[in-house]
Amino acid sequence: MTNPFFKSYGPLNLKDIYETLKIKSHNNIKKTKVFDIKDLNSASNKDITFFHSNKYKPQASTTKAAACITTKNLQHILPDKCEKIIVDNVLISTAKVTEIFYPDSVNDDFDDTVKEISKTKFKNKVKFGKNVLIGSNVKIGNNCSIGHNTIIEKNVIIGDNCSIGSNTIIRNTILKTNIKVLDGCVIGKKGFGFFPKDGNNYRFPQIGIVLINDYSEIGCGSTIDRGSISNTIIGKNTYLDNQIHIAHNVKIGDNCIIAGQVGFAGSSILGNNVMIGGQAGISGHLNIGNNIKIGGGSGVIKDIPDNSRVMGYPAKDLKEFIKENKKKNL
Repeated sequence: MTNPFFKSYGPLNLKDIYETLKIKSHNNIKKTKVFDIKDLNSASNKDITFFHSNKYKPQASTTKAAACITTKNLQHILPDKCEKIIVDNVLISTAKVTEIFYPDSVNDDFDDTVKEISKTKFKNKVKFGKNVLIGSNVKIGNNCSIGHNTIIEKNVIIGDNCSIGSNTIIRNTILKTNIKVLDGCVIGKKGFGFFPKDGNNYRFPQIGIVLINDYSEIGCGSTIDRGSISNTIIGKNTYLDNQIHIAHNVKIGDNCIIAGQVGFAGSSILGNNVMIGGQAGISGHLNIGNNIKIGGGSGVIKDIPDNSRVMGYPAKDLKEFIKENKKKNL
């Protein structure tokens, strides 16, 4: 399960999924069951997945999923053993199926299970400030501190030697060890996932978590959304400056340094040793390689190979950027 905190209501019969999507099924899938919904890479032969863009053709061609929600034009890319569920709008159909598996993941209301930390088992274990609230299903390691007015909502695991600042909210998150979360952060709330339909917006359930690995630091006022189908992940020894936004499913590698006010759109992947200057923007569904340097204020709208230095909008090779700007100034 992508999120160890949300309860899955699987398994489901494929026949029921066809009915939910108002599609006519064939007889030989009546008894076929799927146990979970996962992305193309993670899905096993007991899961259902989705495939909506040629960008994910390599993953689709090798997926082990028992069934896949896709379009007529993309179905030929999937393995023969995979049941193709053909729809007009893959993402809305996937949202509907995900909601059946995880009905508790759609809304993100405040946690009404919280208690003052002085009334919990952590009162003698954690150094804490005033007005600290703790929800259900929370685990906190040794030598941790939590600042004033912070709420650790339900479904959070905090490892040893972690420091959580004041005025912070955390839910659906796993913090490994030796992590610093500074003041005013919001981590693990649902991401910006919805699709316009018939004059309304259809919410995509966010069933992933936020996973922050050892020795990382999250700067003041930063927001990290939990994943939709996969997880949002911050690598080891990665430092985020203040006021950074990381959208759902983003994966940032180890030893990265991200300056203030950088924004990441959903599902982009960064390698290790990436440095990004302030106020840069990273579009969604991109692959940013290892050992990359991105100049401040840049707009990244396409993949970047390993060992590159880029700047500008759209971001381009640094040498090319400097040459073009010299010509403009002549």
